[in-house]
Amino acid sequence: MRIKIDTEKCEGHNRCFVVAGELFELDDSGYAHEVGDGKVPAELKEKARLAVTNCPELAISIDEDD
Repeated sequence: MRIKIDTEKCEGHNRCFVVAGELFELDDSGYAHEVGDGKVPAELKEKARLAVTNCPELAISIDEDD
């Protein structure tokens, strides 16, 4: 599984960071981006899904095949 943030949709609400801080980092302007290449460890898959459902801008996507 791999997560990806669409930076054009992200409005900086940071709900993803609140629910899954292990998977996201904030830049100097307060916008989130995925940690590293976005690869989600098995033990954090539910948190990744929770981040997706909590994003009001629908800016986070998950590739389940990765």
